[in-house]
Amino acid sequence: MTAVDMDGPVLFARYAYPPNELGYCGPDDPSVLLRQAHGISASGDRDRARQFDGAWPYLEALAVSAGIDDPLDPRVIEAYWVGGDLLDSLDSGKLLQHLRTAFGERENTGFLPVLEERDRALAHHSFHVLLVYPWVKLLRKRGTVPLSVLQNCRIRWGVVEDVGEEHALVVSSPLEFDGKKLARGTPVTQRVRWSVDGRSLAAMPVQGAVVTMHWDWLCDSITAEQSHALDAAEDSALQIANEMLSTGT
Repeated sequence: MTAVDMDGPVLFARYAYPPNELGYCGPDDPSVLLRQAHGISASGDRDRARQFDGAWPYLEALAVSAGIDDPLDPRVIEAYWVGGDLLDSLDSGKLLQHLRTAFGERENTGFLPVLEERDRALAHHSFHVLLVYPWVKLLRKRGTVPLSVLQNCRIRWGVVEDVGEEHALVVSSPLEFDGKKLARGTPVTQRVRWSVDGRSLAAMPVQGAVVTMHWDWLCDSITAEQSHALDAAEDSALQIANEMLSTGT
């Protein structure tokens, strides 16, 4: 099943559940999202999505720019979490203005206040992780902790190496920081959860499948084309982040 064939709130839940489970964002009771990701929708799905106040402004902006009525349209959800051509429909300057209005003083610890239209802002999760959150700024001061957060919070893709009862081994490129520059490094094997108590965010993975991950969860199976789109969006955000690091902004 492709993203456009999937129910939007279900696709959103697949990627939003991992940080919600950890208490980092979104409403209380993450078990609701786990059921939602498993295809069990409820009347409050859309209200819950709006409570992810980091993601929702991007979904709103993407939907408006693409002429899509619903921010939870699966095309919008895929663009934000994974990537794709829909990202190009949104003007960078308009996005930055929208984000500054939506976030106000709350997200002034990252690079958002000093970004300009020329910086090619994208309505993509990697942009939020690398340029709105403060962790890139902290890389030189606090060592491995910010890098670990960036690595886990980013949506990353990999190839399934082995599948167990509740966990899978996935070969994926981690973020690395050499003291000056952030980049994807040599692929390594990562252990991620794909199921808990018989519930999963996506169907059971198979060896050789290309999958996405968020924190320590496997979120979805994707195509090679989607993995390229994810890399392209992250490359854009990494380029801006590295420019900021080089200037000491």
